[in-house]
Amino acid sequence: MLVLNATPGVDLLLTVTRTLQRGARAGLAAAAGISTGCVAHALAAAFGLAALLALNPAAFRAVQVAGACYLVWLGVGLARQAVRRDPAPGAAPPTRAPVSPSRSDFRDGLLTNLLNPKVALFFLAFLPAFVPAASAHKTASFLLLGAWFVAQSFVFLALVVVVVAALGRAGEAAAWRRPLQAAGGLLFLALALRLLTDTPTGAPATELPR
Repeated sequence: MLVLNATPGVDLLLTVTRTLQRGARAGLAAAAGISTGCVAHALAAAFGLAALLALNPAAFRAVQVAGACYLVWLGVGLARQAVRRDPAPGAAPPTRAPVSPSRSDFRDGLLTNLLNPKVALFFLAFLPAFVPAASAHKTASFLLLGAWFVAQSFVFLALVVVVVAALGRAGEAAAWRRPLQAAGGLLFLALALRLLTDTPTGAPATELPR
């Protein structure tokens, strides 16, 4: 499971970019949102909702399109920040309404995870393989495995936040922040395109938990 958590993807990219943009607190908030989305996916798989998604191509496609649109929105936002000019020295910063960065980062982590149907199918296809066939409480066993996966995922992303934040402080990240923002924006757009071109392959062969 740890190898799967460490596989590069939307969740890892969002955590890294938010840490570089707004620091460790923002990265941890994004990681918490991602983990909350994984909890929802695990519950959906345990109680059959993910199976309905796998068996209904129209529903799967609707979630794909929504997820891709959200990734495009995030990618364009990063690209705009990369090309935005810095204010002139001594200029007053623009007036903005007060916002809660941590809340918005949590929201972005949650939505990017919830709107990725591949995560739902992952929980449906992968975790049941580790549920003992002789278990009298397969749903409980499935939920326990899901909780363990989510805990591992959050710990891994938190460690990524610590490392990235430390590197950013050590290197005075301003010099390479813009290139990384531009690269992150392009990667989000590429992931959106990939999500749109993926097609559901039908219901997983793995037996659902009971």
